[in-house]
Amino acid sequence: QLQFVESGGGLVQPGGSLRLSCAASGLTLDYYVIGWFRQAPGKEREGVSCISTSGGRTNYADSVKGRFTISRDNVKNTVYLQMNSLKPEDTAIYYCAARYGYQCGNKYDYDYWGQGTQVTVSS
Repeated sequence: QLQFVESGGGLVQPGGSLRLSCAASGLTLDYYVIGWFRQAPGKEREGVSCISTSGGRTNYADSVKGRFTISRDNVKNTVYLQMNSLKPEDTAIYYCAARYGYQCGNKYDYDYWGQGTQVTVSS
């Protein structure tokens, strides 16, 4: 059973940065695509970014392109989301998730989810 512990969320001013971490245990992440999702109050959970098993391919939502960077360290069994130039509209609970295979897919394709970490962007 794959389990995640997320960390790195918090309160930041607009224009600031945060780095989210998603540490896995129970199984190796080597064979899992990892996605970051977020859910703001009253809104659907949406995909933010995903990364292939090797880390060679990444995808980003248009709203975060050029500001967020996803990466993974399979030795540490950890995935990261570096978030720069944060905006108030980035405020949400951020979740990491894993799916076995090679494609990013959508939120319904992911089998394992972290508990979420709150990111609040406000002055």
